[in-house]
Amino acid sequence: MHVHGGRQSYLTSFLLNQPLNFTTVLMLLTPPFLWAGNAIAGRMLSNLASPFIINFVRWLVALVILLPLGRTVLRRDSGLWPHWKRFAMLGLLGTSLYNGLLYLALHTSAPINVTLVGASMPIFMMAIGRIFFGVHFTGKQIVGALLSIIGVVIVLCRGDLHALLTLHLVLGDTIMIVATILWSIYSWMLARPTEPASIRQNWSSAILAQVMFGAAWSAVFAAGEWTLGQTHFHWGWTLALGLLYVSTAPAIIALGLWSVGVARVGPNIAAFFTNLIPLFTALMSSAILGELPQLYHGAAFVLIVCGIVLSSRR
Repeated sequence: MHVHGGRQSYLTSFLLNQPLNFTTVLMLLTPPFLWAGNAIAGRMLSNLASPFIINFVRWLVALVILLPLGRTVLRRDSGLWPHWKRFAMLGLLGTSLYNGLLYLALHTSAPINVTLVGASMPIFMMAIGRIFFGVHFTGKQIVGALLSIIGVVIVLCRGDLHALLTLHLVLGDTIMIVATILWSIYSWMLARPTEPASIRQNWSSAILAQVMFGAAWSAVFAAGEWTLGQTHFHWGWTLALGLLYVSTAPAIIALGLWSVGVARVGPNIAAFFTNLIPLFTALMSSAILGELPQLYHGAAFVLIVCGIVLSSRR
């Protein structure tokens, strides 16, 4: 990517230099919208099924759908098996634990809060990258990450800064922080690929390799949930349609569109579209759940976006 007129953000380069057409923009706008819908659906299904049961059924259905598309990755001579431990860990962190904890967080926290807390990822990305991978970051990146975490603190104290001294985290907020840390580790693992390029270049094979192990891990956690007597499952059309949505739209369609969109414009440009997830979640919560966004949600969102934009400047 060329830089014109000195130092400028990737966002400016995106606006000035990227040959984005309507189709590419739609590809990059659709996944954040569907992922926001995943948070809303998780909240709506929380009274109908327990979180790890939802997650297990979700990935089981996704696995059945993906098998005909990426089945070549399961062949004995596939490059998957020499790296099965890596994919087992990716399935544990990204597919099973992150999503299971997200649904668990939605039992006690609103979708707006969950997605905003999840937007604190830059600070955890930097910390994990520095500690475990020896990556160095610029001053602007550090300041940007701090702005993002301030936005998260505003959400956690519900907009009352005086409450920081007696801050009492809602259980769902704390769970989502843990989930975000796990997703950060998962992302750094993705950034250090060891599997053959033939797997990475075929989106269905790459997703299937993770979903296969993720579904197995999800079954283990669902069994643990059942053993502890925490399982509930109230079958009906609402639950069936909700499970169908989370198993297809945010699990398969969004990942497929995102893979093509990122291949067209690059991850640095595509990353800006993920900032729309909290905004889409707030709008959906208002329209579907009647959970109106508060002023502090807007302030937190602005801080998080400003932090991410600042940290991505060259």
